[in-house]
Amino acid sequence: MVNMTLERIAECCGGRYVGAEERKHTEVTGIAIDSRKVKKGGLFIPIRGERVDGHSFIPAVMEAGALAFLSEQKKEYTQGPYILVDSTKEALKKIAAFYRQSLDIKVVGITGSVGKTSTKEMIASVLKEKYRVHKTAGNFNNEIGLPLTIFDITKEHEVAVLEMGISDFGEMHRLAEIANPDICVITNIGLCHLENLGSRDGILKAKTEVFDHLRNQGIVILNGDDDKLAGIREVNGKAPMRYGKNQGDAYAAHVKSLGMEGIRMMLSLQGEGKIVTIPIPGEHNVYNALAAACVGAACGMDMDAICRGIESVETIRGRSNLIQKNGVTVIDDCYNANPVSMRASIDVLSQAPGRKIAVLGDMGELGEAERSLHAEIGRYAAMKQIDFLYCTGELSKEMIQAAEDEETNRTYAAHFESKADLIDHLRLVMQKGDTLLVKASHFMEFSKIVEALTIV
Repeated sequence: MVNMTLERIAECCGGRYVGAEERKHTEVTGIAIDSRKVKKGGLFIPIRGERVDGHSFIPAVMEAGALAFLSEQKKEYTQGPYILVDSTKEALKKIAAFYRQSLDIKVVGITGSVGKTSTKEMIASVLKEKYRVHKTAGNFNNEIGLPLTIFDITKEHEVAVLEMGISDFGEMHRLAEIANPDICVITNIGLCHLENLGSRDGILKAKTEVFDHLRNQGIVILNGDDDKLAGIREVNGKAPMRYGKNQGDAYAAHVKSLGMEGIRMMLSLQGEGKIVTIPIPGEHNVYNALAAACVGAACGMDMDAICRGIESVETIRGRSNLIQKNGVTVIDDCYNANPVSMRASIDVLSQAPGRKIAVLGDMGELGEAERSLHAEIGRYAAMKQIDFLYCTGELSKEMIQAAEDEETNRTYAAHFESKADLIDHLRLVMQKGDTLLVKASHFMEFSKIVEALTIV
């Protein structure tokens, strides 16, 4: 971290420094909420969880060499200084917002219903061709994760690519206040978090709260093919950049699927064209590449560097990651799921050679339409002529029924009472040349299926 003394931290979060006067001018080496990850000389921020109160780890953290900690409780005796606050969660966010403002760095904020992480990876891959890039790791995209991501920015970084995920109104406003992006990308407005947001119009309203804290002269980049985003004509008096399949500041022409090898297309960017190969299967990755091209252009990059970044992008665990094991290809896309991403992943599977096996589970937070939305996925899998549809989870029973009812159905569909039963069956039926898609919402823990099929 850069120039974050205990005194400055106390001031920015409205806390009260308690400890030796001479130590309040000491800079912390880092900030963490996980007691196991606190660096020597670092600051520990204990968070009260449903099961565990982080305050209980304060003695061990200080014993291990932490410089100080935050606390919601007065301490009679400690091994070091601390900062007394009303809420450690609120202090965490205030400190992150302050630290972000202290940095001379360009911030790219990414949100949307589908494709945030894969778009983040594509943008980071492009930007690293010119800049030293810091990006959101894993799922650190909420009101706890975003501050932790920001704390990991160092003086060496020139650009930060930050993913911002929400499930309710007001969250994006708070995230944007922390990130204060120079560039904002919205990938799409799809069907997710309907339980809280109600409709696509509600999702649009919640996502566009990000504009509340866009920096002066900030740039907005939108998917021009999304009907809801198409209605945004200007933000802060400035027209957004747009990308799409056929028109926009960046658009794609002559798109050709290379099957599981990826996609080749003509990238047109602000009047210049170049053939580029996206090394990840799935036509939805065209949009990710177009968004990244817009960000690259907004950051002063030339076409050659942008295309090199697109062509060098890599997949990450749980996100369309292809794993080869004993002659079988597993598409590990199990991190999360909603109706739009489910269809996109089924499209990828449909292009695979050999037998196509969809291993699907429940999708969460879909509100009153959850059963019909699951049924639509089952019908879609059958229409795409997936050979086998295997599911587990209560709502996924709707997928099986709908697939069996589809008139053009060639899909063998079966439901299993548990992941263990499903894994046992897969081990019996898998053959060399098969391709398996593994996908469900995160709470289904389908990563255990991937591990069982690929790590053994």
